[in-house]
Amino acid sequence: MWKKVLMGILLVLSATAGFFVAKAQVLYNNSLNQINRDYDTALANVDLSGIHVNSDDQIVNILVIGNDYREERGYGASGLTDTMIIATMDMKHGTLKTASLMRDLVVEIPGHGKNKLNSANSFGGIELLYKTIATNFNIELDGYVEVGFAAFTKIIDKVGGIELELTESEASYLNSTNYIRNKKSRNVKVGKQTLNGAQALGYCRIRKGGVTTINGLRDDYGRTWRQRTTINAVFNKIKKLPMTDWLDIANVVLKKVTTDLTNEQITEYLKDAVSLGTTTINQMQIPVQGYFRSGYNGEYSCGSCIVMTSGGTAWDTSANAEALNQFVFDYDGKEEFKYSRSDS
Repeated sequence: MWKKVLMGILLVLSATAGFFVAKAQVLYNNSLNQINRDYDTALANVDLSGIHVNSDDQIVNILVIGNDYREERGYGASGLTDTMIIATMDMKHGTLKTASLMRDLVVEIPGHGKNKLNSANSFGGIELLYKTIATNFNIELDGYVEVGFAAFTKIIDKVGGIELELTESEASYLNSTNYIRNKKSRNVKVGKQTLNGAQALGYCRIRKGGVTTINGLRDDYGRTWRQRTTINAVFNKIKKLPMTDWLDIANVVLKKVTTDLTNEQITEYLKDAVSLGTTTINQMQIPVQGYFRSGYNGEYSCGSCIVMTSGGTAWDTSANAEALNQFVFDYDGKEEFKYSRSDS
């Protein structure tokens, strides 16, 4: 008799568990289905013939793009990409990595000559941006994710804000300009504090020369550092929340995300990321120290642009391409990344 009772209980528990698993799967898929898909410009379909790119089956590289879709400013889907980050999941070394590509880098844009990297999207969309990155840095990308600034602010508000440390110049600049769009939020202070979405977005957009980060960076170097630091802060906040909150966050944000990745790819990448067993994100930015010039007014006239160099030769991207490839494919995350030229 007791065996039959026990068997009945197990069957009920099994059926109940199966119901909740199935329901969770449905909710999960419904969340992913809110993402805007752009399969017409999938990176896998971009013609890279004649362009040498490096890849590794154990390494996934996703291009993360930040774009400002403010209709009142006339910005559209093919606007300037102010944020360009290669997010790497390295199964070979068990590491997560992010590499910022500075928007003011002067690069060779196929069919358009030399121009700033963030111009490629406005000239030819995501496909041309990918070809430009491949041409100048020899990296194969596995997909892209584009996030509007509105989604960025919403996710930060949804997690209850993030803690960041501001310098005196950063706090003063944010409180006296329109970088924080909500006037009521222009009340940040010096030091560590919790910033809401509008404040964090303003922090990420700072590129004024006289405004320094807590580690002394200025201009676009400071801005890309702020962006990576903010992403890390969001990531650290989310991983401390119960998993039951993650779906709510996703439902708020995913409607404003565009990608060429399928639900199946996203699910597989999430499983791989969990299997890494790490939540530390290693960072770098391109250009690397010692291999660029600022404010170049030669072949390409631009007061704020950044020209990459190799061994003192301007317009040579080889050193920075090598540094990015070393970071993406060879760096194991055990010590701070330091670029060393292969011919030195």
